[in-house]
Amino acid sequence: MKLIPLALICTLAVTSCSQKQTTTEQKSNQPLIGSWHLISSKSITKGDTVVTTPPKDQEMVKIFNGTDFAFFTHDLKKGKAANPVFDSGAGTYTLVDSNYAEHLAYCNYRDWENRDFKFTVKFNHDTLVQRGIEKIDSLKINHEIIETYVKLR
Repeated sequence: MKLIPLALICTLAVTSCSQKQTTTEQKSNQPLIGSWHLISSKSITKGDTVVTTPPKDQEMVKIFNGTDFAFFTHDLKKGKAANPVFDSGAGTYTLVDSNYAEHLAYCNYRDWENRDFKFTVKFNHDTLVQRGIEKIDSLKINHEIIETYVKLR
């Protein structure tokens, strides 16, 4: 009889001390987690390539945690330029190997909200290249984007 409560206490102690196992997906997210500065971007539509990197008076940052992302673009004149700029968006993502997918839940361009986009990503030290198709039929958007980021320290 005394062994049953002792066995129960031992079982509870062992299970409460075990660490939560990390999924393969969570482990593969590790190089992505952090803040990234956009240094180069291109948009390719029907074979025509347009460099879309923010002008020298703007910057863009993309931030990732284990499940969510957010991006921000703003002018470097603190909104005091002739045409002030502030764009943002956020949502959830998944990353499995080099397959990256975003669900854009929030965006100042509201017609882009609640959309899913699939990309591939490549890491080279502190550089991330994201490449994929953005297609929204209702907005007549169908282009490939190639964005290059450098990780911020």
